Amino acid sequence: MRKRIHQMELFMKYPHEVQKEVLTRLLHTAKDTEFGRKYDFKNIKTYDQYKEIVPVQAYEALYPYIERRMKGEQKLLWSSDIKWFAKSSGTTNARSKFIPVSPEALEDCHFKGGKDLISIYVNNNPDTQMFTGKGLAIGGSHQLNEFDPNHDSHYGDVSAVIMQNLPIWAQFIRTPSLDVALMDKWEEKIEKMAESTANENVTNISGVPTWTIPLIQRIKEMKGTENILDVWPNLEVFFHGAVAFGPYRSLFKELIPSDQMNYVETYTASEGFFGIQDRSDSDELLLMLDYGIFYEFIPYDEIQKEHPKTIGLGEVKIGEIYAMVISTNAGLWRYSIGDTIKFTSTDPYRIKIAGRTKHFINAFGEELVVENAETSITHACEMTGAVIENFTAAPIHFTDKTSGGHEWVIEFQKCPDSLERFASILDEKLREVNSDYDAKRYKDIALKMPVLHSAKPGTFYEWMKRRGKLGGQNKVPRLANNREYLDDILTMLT
Repeated sequence: MRKRIHQMELFMKYPHEVQKEVLTRLLHTAKDTEFGRKYDFKNIKTYDQYKEIVPVQAYEALYPYIERRMKGEQKLLWSSDIKWFAKSSGTTNARSKFIPVSPEALEDCHFKGGKDLISIYVNNNPDTQMFTGKGLAIGGSHQLNEFDPNHDSHYGDVSAVIMQNLPIWAQFIRTPSLDVALMDKWEEKIEKMAESTANENVTNISGVPTWTIPLIQRIKEMKGTENILDVWPNLEVFFHGAVAFGPYRSLFKELIPSDQMNYVETYTASEGFFGIQDRSDSDELLLMLDYGIFYEFIPYDEIQKEHPKTIGLGEVKIGEIYAMVISTNAGLWRYSIGDTIKFTSTDPYRIKIAGRTKHFINAFGEELVVENAETSITHACEMTGAVIENFTAAPIHFTDKTSGGHEWVIEFQKCPDSLERFASILDEKLREVNSDYDAKRYKDIALKMPVLHSAKPGTFYEWMKRRGKLGGQNKVPRLANNREYLDDILTMLT
């Protein structure tokens, strides 16, 4: 672990040299693939050449190659034999995506990220006792790829792909057993996980907050206790990712009432492992630069363009929002993953996740991104004593008699002292963190006060279940520029 900490210090000190080396290695490795021959990888020597020759790719552009690989062809996007695919439906498109996961991506990205996460945690907490017990990992499921005539490839949630391929020694320090961890029926899985982990010495948890909550609640109910520490007295850290933790922090403090509990955020996706919260006094994420991923960034005003301009790591500015573009050791070339981030530091490069490129409200020029919403709703919770489970928001469109606005559905575990006060604080904070929103709210000319609906506990769970989106990597869409999600949820409130 100490050796790896030193290696991290090197890429923090020489970020551009490391990234240049990553790009060179990626191009060299894939030069004889079908994609590499098409774009003449063997003659690309610089980043400027690379971005001039190879266009920014959406999933749809790469899908024909991925589909052919799923049907048995090889060496299309990447040189090694790909036998695993991470299935991701995302939150803005109902159609499933199948992201190739090469042996290199597993070993040098996903596994390396997991080991680095532990190395960083131990470095920051030298007195940790996490190795005296087991790690509880909440994952998805996988299945045989029915499209492959050779029957030797599989697809599933990226968490399931990782778990299934972990080395044998790792299975001894985790719980539950793989047959339970990889079950596909989510409600039955929660029950089985609760039964099989309630008597283990769990010292650490890894998972998505939204799906960790019902597991802890079920175990408390099963054991007849209000405090999960009665069940797992040595629990000390929750490694979490996929959704912003701010809105859930108060709920987890109630679920795990200990000042000694640690929370460490990661930035992972089906496409790769990107960032780790490397300091205990800051929620910024260290951008991991030596995982076989080459990074580019689309400036905010270019995001919606068909052929956006990109910049390299050396050109980014602190505080600006960018869409992230990656080239990876699984054959994703100049792939726009749909996430937006902003840099909080360039020495070393640290980031915060801002949201999704299609996950915003901009019906009136307010350019409200997920980060604005999560910051503001977290503040409103703190000011009113509320604890939330989930939320989503969408625009209220103009009529000939009324101005527009935003409508929110919020599922409270603990209701605020006043919903009207909560709405007022939420609105004030949104105006503070987003000048465009503030300008549109001036005298209610374009935007009126937010309209809030309080949803009973379990509403979002039932909604996700109805859509077939329980568990795994599925997340509630926080913001949408149309009313599709919101109107669907509102039918459940009547």
